[in-house]
Amino acid sequence: MEDDQKDMETSKADRSVWLMKCPMIIAKSWNSIPSNSQQTLAKVVVSFDPLQPEEANSLQFTMEMAGSQNANIPKSYALNMGRDFVPMAIFSESNQGKVASEGKVENKFDMQPNNKNMEEYRLMCRERTNKSMIKNRQVQVIDNDRGMHMRPLPGMVGLVGSNSKEKRKAVPVKVPEVKRTRRDRGELEDIMFKLFERQPNWTLRQLLLETDQPAQFLKEILSELCVYNKRGTNQGTYELKPEYKKSAEETGAE
Repeated sequence: MEDDQKDMETSKADRSVWLMKCPMIIAKSWNSIPSNSQQTLAKVVVSFDPLQPEEANSLQFTMEMAGSQNANIPKSYALNMGRDFVPMAIFSESNQGKVASEGKVENKFDMQPNNKNMEEYRLMCRERTNKSMIKNRQVQVIDNDRGMHMRPLPGMVGLVGSNSKEKRKAVPVKVPEVKRTRRDRGELEDIMFKLFERQPNWTLRQLLLETDQPAQFLKEILSELCVYNKRGTNQGTYELKPEYKKSAEETGAE
């Protein structure tokens, strides 16, 4: 680093910050707005029970999206506060490489559409999931002195052609090992919910075959959405956490 970039700005290091996990469609909508814009994105409403101020669930958080947002995006959301998370801090880096501490994470939230928006949101997620599961196949044609050859891509059977009069049969080609490519996190979460609608318990090996994702990335998603059964009749399998299982059961009932 250059000498003028070694120091970190820490004037905001003790500021309390909220960390919120939001659906991918919301993140894309917000990221499309210029950083220097003064546009209001949403309004957070905090309510509590004055008769039970010490209860863990006395505080309730909701978010109302600003009216200028995309009409297809649900407008009302519940913010579910996380009660147990690793202490974290927020940092930023300017275009000039200057690093600054923006504060400490005080509360962590998961953003979830309210019940009145759930059906609209489910339909939107299913449509996005179905599009993401469509795989495009391609064939690359190479010409050389011996004739035309078709080089197979993974998952296809190769056919070899030549200008010889001798007819050759189709030769099965061994599929090479291909490095798995990460999907968009939001798309993978939608696929996971769809799989757990099909059956409640999955082993890691089954999920790897279904999603075709890197094992470490899949485990990160599983740690957020699922619990691992270490004993019992479903030993060695994953199932949705109760808060997500309820949503999946409602979808199946419909």
